[in-house]
Amino acid sequence: MTTLLVAAASMIGFIVAYNTYGRWLAKKLFGLSKDNITPSHQLRDDVDYVPTRRSVIFGHHFTSIAGTGPIVGPALAVFWGWLPALLWVVFGSILIGGVHDLSALVISLRNRGQTIGETAGRLISPRAKLLFLIILAAALTIVLAVFGLVIATVFAIYPESVLSVWVAMPVAVVIGLWVYRRGGGLLAPSLLGLGILYAAVWLGAYYLPIDLANLFSPENHFWNPKVVWTIALLIYAFAASVLPVWLLLQPRDYINSQQLYIALGLLVLGLAVASFSGSADIVAAAPAIAETVPAGAPPMLPFLFITIACGACSGFHCLVSSGTTSKQVSCETDAQAVGYGAMLLEGALAVLVILACCAGVGMGPITRNNVDGVIQYEHAVAADGTAVTGRAAWGEYYRASGHWKDHNLGRKLAAFVDGGANFISTVGVPLQLAVAIMAVLVASFAATTLDTATRLQRYVIQELGSTLHIKPLTNRYVATLAAVGVAAVIAFTAGTAPGAGGMMLWPLFGATNQLLAGLALMVAFFYLTRRGKPLLVIGLPMVIMMLLPAWAMSYNLGYDWYREGNWLLVGFGVGILLLQVWMAVEGVILWRSAKGVLEPQLPALKVVPDPKA
Repeated sequence: MTTLLVAAASMIGFIVAYNTYGRWLAKKLFGLSKDNITPSHQLRDDVDYVPTRRSVIFGHHFTSIAGTGPIVGPALAVFWGWLPALLWVVFGSILIGGVHDLSALVISLRNRGQTIGETAGRLISPRAKLLFLIILAAALTIVLAVFGLVIATVFAIYPESVLSVWVAMPVAVVIGLWVYRRGGGLLAPSLLGLGILYAAVWLGAYYLPIDLANLFSPENHFWNPKVVWTIALLIYAFAASVLPVWLLLQPRDYINSQQLYIALGLLVLGLAVASFSGSADIVAAAPAIAETVPAGAPPMLPFLFITIACGACSGFHCLVSSGTTSKQVSCETDAQAVGYGAMLLEGALAVLVILACCAGVGMGPITRNNVDGVIQYEHAVAADGTAVTGRAAWGEYYRASGHWKDHNLGRKLAAFVDGGANFISTVGVPLQLAVAIMAVLVASFAATTLDTATRLQRYVIQELGSTLHIKPLTNRYVATLAAVGVAAVIAFTAGTAPGAGGMMLWPLFGATNQLLAGLALMVAFFYLTRRGKPLLVIGLPMVIMMLLPAWAMSYNLGYDWYREGNWLLVGFGVGILLLQVWMAVEGVILWRSAKGVLEPQLPALKVVPDPKA
């Protein structure tokens, strides 16, 4: 019952927070109003700026910010114990992450959909804008290189997930054309699309697993399945970035969100059944606070707050909020649900991940068999034929997972997939199908992050091109090609093998991502300062999210990268720290003169479109 109590208490906490603290932030601190015209109406072009109903934009935003961040982060961090991870997720998402996401969204909504980096130019200084844009570009480069590898890894480990993820693309295009070109309703086609996706999950699980190992040997240094999938995913990301947002991104994220809600619902239901039956017990399965950790692991403080980013607080969210979401929100009051609410839902997902990776894995590890080309799953048993459960099962994934620096990405993803499949199987879903459902959930989340990140990087490169007066970079296609091209160069030239280059920069990802959150909160701090609003609600999270990541980055620089002679990471790390310090100094110098003084306003629009057009 402990597992169910932990889940219930967390979910109740999120609901209470949304209806109290979230409402205060929306109404009192930011004064959201239906009377304010949003950028989607001001600048409507039906490519990037598209007024969108709240349910659709919520689905896009949630699936974009979630990705595999709230899966990989908690799956790594629970080796310190499930209790510290749980506390950071719950209180971090309510008091820091939700505030961060909502403030970035509101500021962008009131600045014609500009990214948080662009608005820094007027809220702080032009130099701060340039510094922020450079940091944004660096962070997104890491995201693109890493998340392409994450999806390729899922496809390689779980070929049954491939069909459903790729089928979602043409289904989304058909729905987009039906809704936005023909003016048709969304309910019927979305339900039909959802049915097609789950049919594809079933087909992938039992009949059509797409395993490229049959065509490309995993042992081949270059043409192996991960490399091929990475290339295909980057090509898809380019197309998704330049196409109108209503044609692919919105409808795909919407039907994906429905698919993901069902999977999460099955997880919650399975968790409840497993808890009542006594087969899932987080206390018996894993330590609340671990006494031993993997070799080479850094100290819990500050690295817990860096390892778990999405699910508690993530700088990447400010890019989604101010990059794509703000250009689609139709009514300003929707920002509470989209900005704050989606962050709390991601926190709920991270709680489920923690429980799946501890209590779910404790129900027994899953072994995979390939019989005549048909993939089958069953629970592992010990040599004497007894089931492997509890901490022995959990240890299969964590105590025996090798050196911390090996990352073992596939093993950590498998912890969530297997643990979640254990939960779902308790409600009567066959284990083989349950594994497929969980694998598709992970791959779909990661795919939405990949295509959204590509679009965001395109915006950032275009803004850099405009700021630095490099005209070719302001072109949509050139900027997207640059975004995908740089990610491809890193993926295929860095690292020990082609396609795995993103892992070279993985140690930078957590700290850089969290530093970005601190800088976004700094922009929000100046926004409130200039309007004479209360500052503590932003100021305290800002200090936390600037100091902890800087501490972690400095630790890595001194204890690991410099001693190992890893000059690539040393160069990136020192550069990012200097940029952060420079921007912080800019803020300290300008803060007193900014009190009560509104920033320069944007130039008037030459032609104001009809908001109802």
